[in-house]
Amino acid sequence: MPAEKNKEGRFIRLTKTLNAPVEKVWEAWSNPEHIKHWWGPDGFTNTINKMDLQPGGEWLLVMHGPDGTDYDNKSVFTEVVENKKIAYEHISGHFFIASIDFEANDDTTVMHWEMLFETKEEYHQFVVEYKVGESLQQNIERLANYIEQTF
Repeated sequence: MPAEKNKEGRFIRLTKTLNAPVEKVWEAWSNPEHIKHWWGPDGFTNTINKMDLQPGGEWLLVMHGPDGTDYDNKSVFTEVVENKKIAYEHISGHFFIASIDFEANDDTTVMHWEMLFETKEEYHQFVVEYKVGESLQQNIERLANYIEQTF
């Protein structure tokens, strides 16, 4: 696991204000029946096989790409604080740490989503070459749209 104190050049962080109170945003994040509808970049669908939202709990999902390719994902939750934070280590394929923080702001929620890679080289590969930032932005927009349509 990378040393968290020196993250320079190894992370991407996006912030979005969502038009819903933090309890609704938490519901969209913590309930597999909701998350399967918005997770992933544009065109992806999901099958969530397990989502044990507690520290040490596994999250097993298959992302179905628009081209028909299936992407198995395994993560382990490392921190869960209701209405405040979800953190997990993505351990299948490529390792990274994701941390999502929620800030209640009356009827809106400010969400900060960070992905931390083990090395600067991996950051470059994923963020610059594979355009993970664009995919993450699409994921956030899908969440925002889902919340506005559902809650």
